[in-house]
Order: sequence, then structure tokens, then C-alpha cells
Amino acid sequence: MAEFVVIRLGRDHNPMVEWIVADDNGTRRSQPSRGALEEAAAAVQGRSVIVLLPATETLTTVVNLPMRAGSKLNAALPYALEEQVAVDVDTMHFAAGDKRESGVRPVAAVAREQLERWLAELEEAGITPWKMVPENYGLARIPGTISVLVDDDCVFFNDGEDAEFVMQGATPSDALVATGQLTDRADDDVPPEPSGHLVVYCDAADEERLSHDWIALRHELHSVDINLLPDGALPRLAVTVASGQGVNLLQGHYGPRADYGSWLRPWSKAAMLLLAFLIIGFAGKGVDYYRLTQEEAALREQFAEAYAVFRPGDAGVIADPLQLVESLKRSLGTSSAPQVFLPSVLQLSVALRQNAEAKVESVSYRAGVFDVRITSPDVETVGKLQEAIAATGQFAASIQSTDKVDDRITSRIQIREAGS
Repeated sequence: MAEFVVIRLGRDHNPMVEWIVADDNGTRRSQPSRGALEEAAAAVQGRSVIVLLPATETLTTVVNLPMRAGSKLNAALPYALEEQVAVDVDTMHFAAGDKRESGVRPVAAVAREQLERWLAELEEAGITPWKMVPENYGLARIPGTISVLVDDDCVFFNDGEDAEFVMQGATPSDALVATGQLTDRADDDVPPEPSGHLVVYCDAADEERLSHDWIALRHELHSVDINLLPDGALPRLAVTVASGQGVNLLQGHYGPRADYGSWLRPWSKAAMLLLAFLIIGFAGKGVDYYRLTQEEAALREQFAEAYAVFRPGDAGVIADPLQLVESLKRSLGTSSAPQVFLPSVLQLSVALRQNAEAKVESVSYRAGVFDVRITSPDVETVGKLQEAIAATGQFAASIQSTDKVDDRITSRIQIREAGS
């Protein structure tokens, strides 16, 4: 279970802030406090910090864009919301949340200059925020229910679906009229049937101040449930955002930078030890390679001296001593290469039985290579012979030449052991 310090910044550059500790299960873990940012920093004590930004200085809305979250979505947001923003979108910072079941994405926007001012104040107080969320996201969305939070002269509103905003200097009735939840029915002959459920959060003073509004709303809606906030709005807002709700404005340019150094630091000693082993291993391999290269050069020199005794007339560099020895063995009739004559004759006879139209004209054998001259009625028969000889995989047959003499085809096929 993760705990967070939720800090609510003051409106209109008020230096006083509020803070409280809440966990990711949506449970408050401390009493709310009020003071300067430096005092809030002392309460962090290693916990992650969520900063609630004044709703009156941020914009919260939704967009319906086809692309997934990422750089393309972030680049498209300013153009999608250009008509909803009264200032140049280039001066604004936009951030999107996860797509909702309705298919739209919640979006938060704030002036870059204001966001950077808040970040500078937090840094000066020694606070590094994990999230920065507009405070009206702290009013939980309840499907099928209208939710309102009254905080001094501000009304936070959401309809349980996709409409969520804040109105300053207004009443809950004004917010419902603005969204079409209530209409002016003064001219209706027949009173309308009540519809909708409203949940209200406010302190005792606001309940008293808006008593006439509550009476009017109870005539318009199915139910009006008023919940008093004895400790103010912060505990209600904090438990909602601590459970993961809301759009984090620390994205894109303002997103967290990956601290790869802290990830690798616990493994530094093991990495250095592994690197030392690799260096020692490669150094050993290098020494072995150098030693073997020197031994090979000495053996080549000894072989060249011995070969010059037997073949004093041969000159030049000996490229492959092993191949040269095999050549000498073959010339003396003592080659260690396996004999292929009889097996190849046997395979040739099998191929001829399968292709009776072909006739053997001549046969020659030298140094493991079997040459056969054959006549056949057509080129296709020659191809069949070649395939039949190579069928077992023991021999490789290659057609060296093909000529047409009168009405028959004369071909020369060379047979050798496969792979030689």
C-alpha cells in the first residue's frame, strides 16, 4: 500500500497551502494541515507527492481523438482544443488521461508560465512532485449521479459521465442549468416530474448559505444528498486523486526524467566484477591466439624447409600444407580419402536400370572422381540419371557437357562423393 502527501496549492498566488496524507486505497492517513510550502515539505518524509492545482487556473475537458496515448496525441491536443481556449495554444501545456468507456479522453490544460511558476516554488521548498492534478478531479465521478462540491465561492461539478468543470461565483443550481440538467420551467402549465440524483459536499457554513438552493433543487430532482465536510474539502479531494483519479499534468516536456543511474547503482559492484572477468577472459584468449599464431608460423616454416628437400623445383608460398600433403598422397597412391569407385559404379548401375534408354559409351576414374560418357534419346533422360545418382545423398552428380549427335544426346556426367 503506497502513501502520498497530497498538497493543495492556494488560489490567486496565496502562499499558504494545505496538505494531508492519503493512501492508494482512497483512505486518509492524517489530519489536514495548513501552512507554508516549507512546512509541507517537512511532512513528505520519503513519500511521493501529489499536488492539487487550483481549478480556477486550469482547464479540464474531454476530447475524442482516434490515436493512442503518446507523442502523436500530445501533438494533436492543442489543435483539437483550440476553440475552447481563449489564449494562444502555444502558451498552454496540455495533458491527456486514459480513455474512458464512452471513448473520450479527459484532458487538462494550464498556462506554461503558471505551471513553471508552481514548479519553481515547489523546487525552492525542496518538493519534487510525482503528480500535479487539477483539484476538481478530486470530486469523484459516480455513474448516474450528479456530484457537486462547494468550496467557498467555487462549485466543482461532474455529471457522473464526461462533463466536469468548476464555476466561480455561482450556485449548484447555476451549474445544473449550465449543463442542461435543469431548465427554466416557469411557463410550464404542468409541473415536471423530478429527475436525477444529486450528491453535494460542503461545509456547514455553505449548507446554511445555500439553504434556499437546496429547497429548490429538491423540487427538481429525485434526491439531494448533502454531505458535510467538517475538515474542509481537502480530505475529500485527496482520497480521490490518491486512488489514481485525475489527469497528471507532468507529461511530455514536464514529465519525469528516467534516473538510470539510480537503477544501476545497486548493481555497480557486480557489473564491475563481471567486466573484470570479461577483460581477463579476453586477455587470456588474446595471449592464446598470439601463441598459436607463432606456433603455426614456425610449423609452416619447418614444413616449407622439408618440402623443399623433396620438391626443390617448386617455388612460391605454400597456402595450405594439409591440402598439399593430400595431393602428394594421391599422386603416390596412398590417399587417405575414402574409395568411391565401386559404390559409384553400383549407384550408376541402379540409375541406368531406372532409365533403360540411356547407354554408357565410356568410363574413367581418377583421384576419387568418376567420369561417364552416356548417350540418351533426350535431355530429360540425362536429368533423370543425374537425379537417380544423387538420390541417396552419398554422391553428387554434375553434368559437364551435353551435345546432340544425330538423333541422340551425348552427355558427360561427373560423379564424386557428396561434399568433396
